[in-house]
Amino acid sequence: MSDLVEPVQGHSKGASFINDPKVRSIGLQLVALILVVVFGWMFMENARDNLAAQKIATGFGFLDNTAGFGISQTLIPYTETSTYGRAFVVGLLNTILVAVVGIFLATIIGFLVGIGRLSKNFVVRLISTTYVEVLRNLPPLFQILFWYLAVLSALPSPRDSISLFGEVFLSNRGIIIPRPLFGDGYGIVLWAIGLALLLAILFGHWAAGRQEETGRRLPVLWINLAMLIGIPLIAMIVTGFPITFERPELKGFNFAGGMRVIPEFVALTLALATYTAAFIAENVRAGIQSVSHGQTEAAHSLGLRNGPTLRLVIIPQAMRVIIPPLTSQYLNLTKNSSLAVGIGYPDLVAVFAGTSLNQTGQAIEIIAITMGVYLLLSIITAFIMNAYNKRVALVER
Repeated sequence: MSDLVEPVQGHSKGASFINDPKVRSIGLQLVALILVVVFGWMFMENARDNLAAQKIATGFGFLDNTAGFGISQTLIPYTETSTYGRAFVVGLLNTILVAVVGIFLATIIGFLVGIGRLSKNFVVRLISTTYVEVLRNLPPLFQILFWYLAVLSALPSPRDSISLFGEVFLSNRGIIIPRPLFGDGYGIVLWAIGLALLLAILFGHWAAGRQEETGRRLPVLWINLAMLIGIPLIAMIVTGFPITFERPELKGFNFAGGMRVIPEFVALTLALATYTAAFIAENVRAGIQSVSHGQTEAAHSLGLRNGPTLRLVIIPQAMRVIIPPLTSQYLNLTKNSSLAVGIGYPDLVAVFAGTSLNQTGQAIEIIAITMGVYLLLSIITAFIMNAYNKRVALVER
C-alpha cells in the first residue's frame, strides 16, 4: 500500500511546483527574455552582414566628422564646420526648448480653459467648450501648418512689421526682440537671480508651515515679488548695470541687431501648446468635478468666496486626479515635437535623424540614439511628475 502512495505524493508535489503562480511567472519571464535576446542577436547579425555587404561602416565615429550643413536656430555656437555630434546637441536643445516652453504654455491655457468649462457664465463656458471640442479633434500637424502658413506667413514684411512699444517687431520672418549683452560683472547678477529664486522657494515653504501651525497667512506673493525684483536690482546697481539690451533697428529690408525668434519655432510651440491644452482642460475639469460639492459648501460656510475656494480648497484636492493624466499629456507634447520636420524647424528629428542620417548613412546608430533620447526625456518627465504626485497626494490618517 505504501509503495502505491509514494509515487502519487511525488507526482502531486511536482504538479504543485509547476502550477505555482510565482514559478510560472518566473519561467515565462525567462522564456520571454531568452526569445528577446535571441531575436536581438539575430537582428544584429543580419544588420551587420547587410551593412558589410553594402560597404557601410558601423560605429559612432561619424559623430566626430564635419557636418557641413547650417542650422537656422542654435542655442549654442554652431557653424557648418562643426561636427555631427555638435549638430546632435543643437537639435536636442531645440527639442527641449519646444517641450519646456510648450508644457509651460499648455499648462496655463489648459487650467484656464478647464476652469472656464465649469464657469457659471454662459459665454465663458461656451468659448471654453468650443475650444476643447475643436482643437482636440484636429490633427496636430494640421494645426502646426495652420499657425505657420495661415497666421505667421500672413504677417507683413519686415519694413511693414507690427511694432510693440518700439521694442518688439512681428513680421513674416519671425519675432525680433532685444538681445541681452553681458558685460563685466554679469555673473554676480546671475548669482543674485539664483539667490532670489532660492529665497522665494524657502520663504514659501516656511510661510506654508507657519500657516498650518498658527493659521495666520502672510502675503507670500508680494514678498516673493519684492525679493525676485529687489535682490537682482541691487546687484545690477552695485555692478554698474553689466547687462544691457541691443535694440533691433530696421535697416533696408531687414532688421539689424536684436535677436530673431524664427517663425517655425513660434508656430510649432503655439500649435503644440494649444492642442495639448485642450486635453489638459478636460483633465482639469474632471479633477475639479471629482471633489465633493460638500467641500465647496463647507468653504462658503467659512466665508470664503468662489476664487479662494477654488484656489485653496478645490484645486489642491483635485490635483491627485489631474496629475496622472497630465503627465501623459506632457509626454505626448514632447513626442509630438517631432512633427517639426513638417515645417522645417531644426529639432532633433530634422537635424539628426533627417539631415545627418541622409549624409552619413548611419541609420542604425542615429535611429538608436534618437530613440534613446526620447525615451530618456520621457523617463525624466515621468520621474519629476511622479515625485510631485507623491507630494500632493492625500495621506490617510
